[in-house]
Amino acid sequence: MSNQGFTTRQVHADRILNQPEHGAVHSSTTNSVLFEFKDAQDIIDVFQGKKAGHVYGRSSSSSVAALQNMVNQLEGGVGALCYSTGMAAISSTLLSLLKQGDHLIVSQFLFGNTRSFMNTLEDFGIHITYVDVTSIEDVMDAYQPNTRAVYTETVANPVTQVADTQAIGKYCVERNILFIVDNTMTPPPLFDAREMNASLVISSLTKYIAGHGQVLGGAVVDTGLYDWTRFPNIAESYQVSDPSQWGITQMKKKGLRDMGATLAADAAHAISVGIETLSLRMERACKNALKLATFLDNHAAVERVYYPGLSNHPQHFIAREQMHNGYGAILSLDLREDIDPVAFLNALELVITATHLGDTRTLALPVAPTIFFENGKAGREKMGITENMIRVSVGIEDIDDLVKDFESALSHCS
Repeated sequence: MSNQGFTTRQVHADRILNQPEHGAVHSSTTNSVLFEFKDAQDIIDVFQGKKAGHVYGRSSSSSVAALQNMVNQLEGGVGALCYSTGMAAISSTLLSLLKQGDHLIVSQFLFGNTRSFMNTLEDFGIHITYVDVTSIEDVMDAYQPNTRAVYTETVANPVTQVADTQAIGKYCVERNILFIVDNTMTPPPLFDAREMNASLVISSLTKYIAGHGQVLGGAVVDTGLYDWTRFPNIAESYQVSDPSQWGITQMKKKGLRDMGATLAADAAHAISVGIETLSLRMERACKNALKLATFLDNHAAVERVYYPGLSNHPQHFIAREQMHNGYGAILSLDLREDIDPVAFLNALELVITATHLGDTRTLALPVAPTIFFENGKAGREKMGITENMIRVSVGIEDIDDLVKDFESALSHCS
């Protein structure tokens, strides 16, 4: 299966990786919370990690395990864990691996909820340094002897700054620190996190991977590139026989079992079906985004467009080096100062005003008074967010209809 194309592998992943019973092409949905053991020694062996198996639905189930196999294949990892939401994946991963007194280097362009969680980590005694991840020099300058990891998104939401993941990944290898990449905005096949030396890949499955705005989920994948025997925070009880599994074991025990952000079986099934069309949806959405960005970039009512596929984007050439088959499907625009963002959004007829991304439908919202309102004006300015910015998650509609909708709304408000 490894020699086949990405879409072929995803369409057949559930059937081949998980081998559902009775010739089914999808794994069955298992809603049982408890699992019977005919031999009491078996439950002892599973609890002690000597044998694979499910003991309690909060920790694992066949439905979630099937999805984990598929997500793991997506990123080419050695193990994956799925959670109830993307934020659950982020919080559980970091709380599982970091301790009081540790230092974390973080992108200054992080999405609002993730940034808020970083503030929580600081409350717990974990030191955070925010840096411009488009500059490897800024990352290097932030390093301290107690630095445990660098955390960044591939492409920032909403201003689309592109992290220099290639340079950061090499630096993390040199320093023997974790490189944690949030790949929500650029899922495979757009971006190969393993190729950039990422240690852990985090994704909100809710977005592009599920793709239809009807289910929540999150995941972390261990790429197998990091040597966990050199990580000081792995508890002795989680140092299993295979060192490549130390990290994922601790994240499962501390982050999933103990914190309880379990993905429901029905949600796992819905996400697994969405995966089958991931590459097709991404291809269409990326093409639409580039055409829409080009149109908006040449419109008199638009001051500026933020999209990595445009040649005038500050990290266009980094994006060209790191991304494949497109530049993502998120763009933002600054309206001309005399145009009211609310009036503009209300004038759109096809595009939906909603806070979400990665949907089949095109979505838009005013950034400053909504998803980044809590950051304050000074904080928004540091992230490059203007007060009249509109974020657009481009869907898979016919591009002519999208352009017509934006053209009509801009004309109405100009």
